[in-house]
Formats: sequence, structure tokens, C-alpha cells
Amino acid sequence: MPSGGRLLVAIGGGIAAYKVCEVISGVFQSGYQVKVVLSQSALKFITPLSVATLSRNPAYTDDLFWSADNSRPLHIELAQWAQLILIAPMTANTLAKLTHGFADNLLTNTILASDCPVLAAPAMNTLMWQQISLQRNWQMLQEDPRYHSVGPSSGRLACDAVGAGRMAEPESIIAAIESLFLSGGKRDLVGKSVLVTAGGTREYLDRVRYLGNPSTGRMGIALATAAHYRGAQVTLIGSNLEKERLICLPEISTFSADSSQEMLEIILEQFSRIEWLFMVAAVGDVKPANYYGYKLAKREIPKHLELEPVVDILQALSQHKTVRQTIIGFAAQSGDILTPARQKLERKQLDVILANPIDQIGAGFGSENNQGIILDSKGRKKTIESCSKLELANILLDFVQEYVDLSVGENARSL
Repeated sequence: MPSGGRLLVAIGGGIAAYKVCEVISGVFQSGYQVKVVLSQSALKFITPLSVATLSRNPAYTDDLFWSADNSRPLHIELAQWAQLILIAPMTANTLAKLTHGFADNLLTNTILASDCPVLAAPAMNTLMWQQISLQRNWQMLQEDPRYHSVGPSSGRLACDAVGAGRMAEPESIIAAIESLFLSGGKRDLVGKSVLVTAGGTREYLDRVRYLGNPSTGRMGIALATAAHYRGAQVTLIGSNLEKERLICLPEISTFSADSSQEMLEIILEQFSRIEWLFMVAAVGDVKPANYYGYKLAKREIPKHLELEPVVDILQALSQHKTVRQTIIGFAAQSGDILTPARQKLERKQLDVILANPIDQIGAGFGSENNQGIILDSKGRKKTIESCSKLELANILLDFVQEYVDLSVGENARSL
């Protein structure tokens, strides 16, 4: 996460407030500066001492807001300090106030006096969440470009109801916070349809043995997350992903593909509506020529394994690509990463490619960080030093947007 970012956490009155303690602790330990505002109702669920201890800053309440001890209005001080505001849990009452511009406590005054991005994490009873009036308020709030959302998800609620209304898990909220800090809260991909593949395919010999690779899918998940919080409609096709990573993607349409053939079939089903395709998945090159539908006994395993090529997904897609579509490939390499990436860019007729090393510390498969070189078909090149995969994802999205803008300009001039 970017060190030093200033996060203001606004806690509403709901039982889900206890989850916010984990968020505060997590972001502080990752280098953020954190301040916390509690509504009067929130004080019934969580104490100022708890959040002050976790954030290493005083907790702010309505009692301080109405105090005459402040040299400047407290809500102005907090609003100008914050670079991002998290409202969690966002209650029906706070939602209604913000939608219609009411400011009757420190929390609402601070938000309305600020101009930074706001991340809302709603939490409430399922029937409350489903009310027409509440959904109208929610949709109105979403029309304001300042506001971003995470959740709610579905599950068993504290009231024993089962359905939508459960506040997003801390991992999802932290991922959203990191994304919004990296992008500055911009929503430049609204209306864009993006497909991301992630993970490593497996080509099976029998029911338990396969040819595969160590890809965890972290880079693809980072791209899907970054595109989602920049406003895109995102679809993720995951191949053997780390399951715990998927908790950060509750609002992204996700498909599972085990083999390269399964991945191609799902891509082709989605491809006609997709504008940007990021082929991040580590797709195998070969598979066993023969597949056994049962587990082979050790003595039955072939001494010499006959192999054959798997389907070339990018080659197959080139036959379906239209002028409005942009395909971005990845090339995980050791040694010289630039030459093979440039060759793949031309051979596969890609628009953009990211070459990344797998033999460098802090990069490649399974790492939290990555680095590489981005190339495009126009001859542009950009080198990215080691950074988090989410940061690299945002850099790549910027590069692709610039590529598309250049292409549009060139097409306009040729008419």
C-alpha cells in the first residue's frame, strides 16, 4: 500500500462496526495515517478507546464537534485532512442523509465539507436493504462520482436473516481502499467491459496428475480489482486460483476454468461484448497426448510421456477480434524478457504486452510484488520498477487507456 496516505474512517451505528477495527488495524500497519469519526449510534457498538488505540489518533465524536474548544471547525479540519473517507458500516440513516445533503452530526458534516473520494460499505437487515426508498437513495448516491462502494454481500446477518445486507469483509474493504488510493478515486473506465484471465491452467494425465505451473493468479486478481474500482464492468476467468484471494472480488463476475480448452470456451462465450481482454493467466503449452479417466496405479504411469500442443488461445482469438477490441498479453520470462515479449507481441498480433521476470526476487509467480516492461504495437515502451501488483495493474490500465486514445485519434485523422 502507498505509505502515508490519509484515511478518515467514519463509523455508523450497526453491529458490523466491530469489523471496522480489523480494517483500521490493517491499514495502519500498512503505512496509512488513520483518523476515526464515530456517530452517536456507533458508540453503542464500539468504544472511542478501541479505535483510538488501533489508529494511534484520538477518536472524534459529536461531543467534540459541538465543543467550543476547537480553534477551527472540527469538520473542516478533518475534511481537509482526509485523502479518502471510508464509511463503514453505512447505515440506512446515514445513506439517506448524504443522499439528500443533510448534515446534523460530525460524520455527515465532515463528508459534505470534503472533496476527496468516499468509499461506502453498507450494512443492514435484508428487508431494509431491499426497500424501494433505500435502493433509490443508494442509486442516487452512486451517481455522484465521488462515491465508490464495496458490498454489501449476502449471508447470515446478526439478526439471523439470510440474504443481502452483510457488510463486506475487512479484506475486501482494505483491497478497495488500496485501489482508490492508487487510482486517486478516478472512474475513467465507467462503461468499459473488461475481461481478465488469471491463474495457471492444468492439463491432466489422469484424475489426479497434471502438467501445470506455479501461477497463483495474484496479478490477474489485482488487474480485475483495479479495473473494477475504476468503474469498469469486469469479468474474471480464474484457473486454479488461491481461494482466499477471491474474497476481495464479491462484485466481479467470476468463472472457473481448469484447462486451456475450458478457458478458451468461456472466453469465446464472453468475447463479443468485451472491449479489453487481459490474458494474464499462465496457460500451458503442452498436454499429455492421452488422458486416463481414472487414477493410474504407479506401475501404469507411462515411462515416456507423449505430449501434444494445447490450443493457442491468443491465436484463436485473433480470428474473432474487431477494431473496437484491445488485447493485452503477458510474457513471464527469465533472462532477456524484452526480446521474446516483442516477438510474442508481433506473432500473436497483440495490442499491448507486459513482459515480467520470473527469476528476480520480489517478482513473478506467487510474489506480492512485480516488475516489468510494457510494449505496444505502436512502438511505445514503459519500464516499471518493483511495486505491488495492484500498483502495476493501475500503471498498465493507464498505459492501455493511452494506447486506445492514440488509436482513436489516428483513426479519426485517417477519415
